[in-house]
Amino acid sequence: MDSGVLSFPLTSFHDDGSLDPDGFRAHVAAQLATVPGALFPACGTGEFFSLDEDEYRQVVTIAVEESAGRVPVVAGTGYGWAQAARFARIAEEAGADALLVLPHYLVAAPQDGLVGQLEQIAARTRLPLVAYQRGQVAYTPDSLRRIAGIPNVIGLKDGHSDLDRLQRLTLAAPEGFLFFNGAATAEIQARAYATVGVPAYSSAVHAFAPEIANAFFTALRAGDDKSVDRLLRDFYVPLVELRDRVPGYAVALVKAAARLRGRPVGPVRAPLTDPSPADLADLRTLLATGLDLVGASL
Repeated sequence: MDSGVLSFPLTSFHDDGSLDPDGFRAHVAAQLATVPGALFPACGTGEFFSLDEDEYRQVVTIAVEESAGRVPVVAGTGYGWAQAARFARIAEEAGADALLVLPHYLVAAPQDGLVGQLEQIAARTRLPLVAYQRGQVAYTPDSLRRIAGIPNVIGLKDGHSDLDRLQRLTLAAPEGFLFFNGAATAEIQARAYATVGVPAYSSAVHAFAPEIANAFFTALRAGDDKSVDRLLRDFYVPLVELRDRVPGYAVALVKAAARLRGRPVGPVRAPLTDPSPADLADLRTLLATGLDLVGASL
C-alpha cells in the first residue's frame, strides 16, 4: 500500500442529505483511474460517522465492485467494539480486504481498554485490522507490542504527529507491521514521517485533485525537494490555513473542492457544514493555483 497515494473517497449525498450511490460509484471510478495504493471507503473523509448500516453496506459494496481486486479496499469501522463488530461483519460480507478501526466514541480509556477494544473486534471478524490512533487513542510501545500480537491486527495509522512517540512505536513493532501517516493534510509532514520509517500516507487532496497528490508523491519519492517545497509553500500550507478557519473543514473543504471539479459528491451531512461563500472563493483560487503548479486546470 505504499506504492501510491492512499485514496479516501468521499461519500456522495444528494442535496436532501440522502445517499447518492450513483454519484459515489462515479467518484470511486475516477479515484481508481489514478491508480492509488489502496481505497479506504467509509472512513473519516467519507463521513463514516454519518452513515447508517444500510448506507455503509452500499458504500463498501460499491467500492469493492469498482475496485474489482485492482487495489486493496480497506473499510472504516468504529464506535464501541459491539457496534464496530457489526460494521466489520457488513464489510466482510461486502468483500472488503481489511478494516481501519477508527477511534472509539467519546470516552478516554486506559491502555488496557484500548488493547481490549481491538481484541474484541478482532475476535469477531476474519478481516485484517489497522488501528487508528488519533484523538483520545494513543498507544504506548508496550500496548503496540500487545496489539501487534493479535493475529489479525496488521498495522497502525497515526494521526498524532508526535514523531518521538511514533519512533518508539516503530521500534517496538515486529517486522512487517504496517505504519501509515494519517495526519490531517498528511503531505505537510510526509518527509518528517518518512525519517522515522513511515513513508506511506493518506491524502485527502487525492479526493479532489489527484493530479496534485500524485505529483507530490512522485516528487517526494524521487527526492525532488525543490518540487516538494514549491507544492508545500504554494498549495498545501495555504490549504491547511484555510482548513483551520472552521471546525470540520478537513472534510467540508475537500467535498467543496471536489464539487468545484464537477465531482458528484454533494454536500456534507450535519454536524458538518459546507464552506461559506467567501471561503469557497478562496478555495477556488487556491485550487486553480495548485493545479497550475502541476500543469492541470479546473
